[in-house]
Amino acid sequence: MAKKNVDDYLTEGMYGSRQTKRSERKQFLGTIRERIVIALTKGQVMSDKGLAHLDQAMKENKDAKLFMNGDVSHKFLKEEKDLANKYNIPYTEVTNEDADTDIGAVLAYDYAIEKEDIFIDDSTDNQTKENTETNESFFGKIKRLLS
Repeated sequence: MAKKNVDDYLTEGMYGSRQTKRSERKQFLGTIRERIVIALTKGQVMSDKGLAHLDQAMKENKDAKLFMNGDVSHKFLKEEKDLANKYNIPYTEVTNEDADTDIGAVLAYDYAIEKEDIFIDDSTDNQTKENTETNESFFGKIKRLLS
């Protein structure tokens, strides 16, 4: 590593230390994609759709950390905090005024794990609902319409 000179120390003091992949860090609540186990959108956090997936991920990755979007109301983050406490996983609320992201929560390590699929597919939940609705009997549909 190159030796730092006075200009490097001054620049670091005025602007902070240099970060790699700033755009990824803004999007993923301060971490980078290669470290993420699972990422939930704000919608998934607020509707608790990804809670079962997050529970499973926390069960399998007890050394990871949970980062939650500070722009999401605290009442929506309660279940995620309870899960983190259940598995003794440290969590942090990240609020970044400069970054606008649709990510609601991220479970990540301090080092790269290179997991390919970090997002939850909502379409699998919707397909399950559609299958149960199509398998409903004729009288069940009539009863549902009348009630």
